[in-house]
Amino acid sequence: MLSPHAIVALFGIFGTSFVIALSGALMPGPVLTVTISESSRRGFWAGPLIMVGHGILELALVVLLLLGLGPYLNKDIVFGILGLCGGLILMWMAVGMFRCIPSLRLDLEPNIEESGHPIRAGVLMSLANPYWFIWWATIGLGYIVYAMKFGAAGVIAFFAGHISADFAWYSLVSLTVSRGRSFFSERLYKGIIAVCASALVGFSGWFGFMGVQKLVSSLAA
Repeated sequence: MLSPHAIVALFGIFGTSFVIALSGALMPGPVLTVTISESSRRGFWAGPLIMVGHGILELALVVLLLLGLGPYLNKDIVFGILGLCGGLILMWMAVGMFRCIPSLRLDLEPNIEESGHPIRAGVLMSLANPYWFIWWATIGLGYIVYAMKFGAAGVIAFFAGHISADFAWYSLVSLTVSRGRSFFSERLYKGIIAVCASALVGFSGWFGFMGVQKLVSSLAA
């Protein structure tokens, strides 16, 4: 039976995981490109199906990280290093998002191109994005370390928040392309980017603070 404190913490993990993942999903990349193309050909369900492939890949990665690194992840020094690296990466992402807002354009014009089955496309396009590997090697791994403090429930809450953000954003893109972009303006898109970038600044400070705290604790032990 989970304590009230643990339940609140799990909701916090889900919520922050959702916002951090959404911040990454919002930025243009291979997955967004193939989602637009496939949605113009197949309709709304192309987006969710692409995310199924993306989610399968990420779930496999989370399992591999837990199986291969489990014994090392609970060490304070590991959490400290990952926390600092994750905080720096988040700040770098936030600055980049703020800088690109004035010239950012959400291009929802379809580029018709055969990409195979949407699930397979979701896997391949995720692997084609080098930032995907950087994200999981720093921010993702650091968050898994934190979530493990609450056992399996913490890791599930983290992954559920992460994949929910992906499904929410790419389903919206798919719906917009298949139905017309009249209800989703570029101004709204830039506003969402600005809000998420602001949130990343806060998360960056939190990751960095936790990292320093754990490093100090490990050195003092």
